[in-house]
Amino acid sequence: MTGQSSRLARSIAFTAMVAAAATSLATPAGAVASGGPVPEGRYRFAVQLTMTGIPKPDGTGYASACSAALVSPWWIITAGHCFHDPRRNPASGSVPYETTATVGRADLSHRTGHVAKVVSVRQAPSGDIALAKLDRPVYDVVPLRVAEKAPRTGAVLRITGWGKRAATDPAPSRQLRTGQVRVSSVAPVTVGVKGYRPALDTSACEYDSGAPYFAEPGRLPVLVSVESTGASCPHDQEETTTRVDPLHDWIRETLLT
Repeated sequence: MTGQSSRLARSIAFTAMVAAAATSLATPAGAVASGGPVPEGRYRFAVQLTMTGIPKPDGTGYASACSAALVSPWWIITAGHCFHDPRRNPASGSVPYETTATVGRADLSHRTGHVAKVVSVRQAPSGDIALAKLDRPVYDVVPLRVAEKAPRTGAVLRITGWGKRAATDPAPSRQLRTGQVRVSSVAPVTVGVKGYRPALDTSACEYDSGAPYFAEPGRLPVLVSVESTGASCPHDQEETTTRVDPLHDWIRETLLT
């Protein structure tokens, strides 16, 4: 799969697993192709999203998953295409299907962190980004700061995600994984990135849609972009992510609501 079709698959897929969701989601799987596991207590702002009952035009439904990040006690940021109507148009307002957010947990078999429901969605005025509001605040996890300036080509960013280790894996991850990428291009709305560490094919995979890419200049990381689309994983090609700095004012105003 390539381009937008591959990343759309990252926010849909496992239709056949709906009937056996409990069994499938219990299967060990990786995330961030060619990445490494995140130890409990690190990158606690990382969020796993699970969706059920996503409607199709024919009236049937399916389950899916995305990745996200906490940007305030009440709000998370993810890819806009993770929330859509039956015809895949981006959806705003009340959450269009039941969505659960797990925050502050690196291993889903543990009981750390928080589990909340997503209650509303705001699509960004540009780019593949959405903010989603939780039904309860998370006060004991430090949110990601949002960048106000564009990244520079060559800058090193880190991704954390709950996707697969490879496109052939059967299910989303139960273990948060991470890797580093380099900024390969900067456009008005997007940032291109390529794998850096631990391998040149370190890359986002299915169900990593919405995963945060962040700089680590000091103790507090800074969100630079959000996973949008790319080639089938693992790959060493350019991945397309959506910049957050042009949306800084919109994000700040939305977080106050």
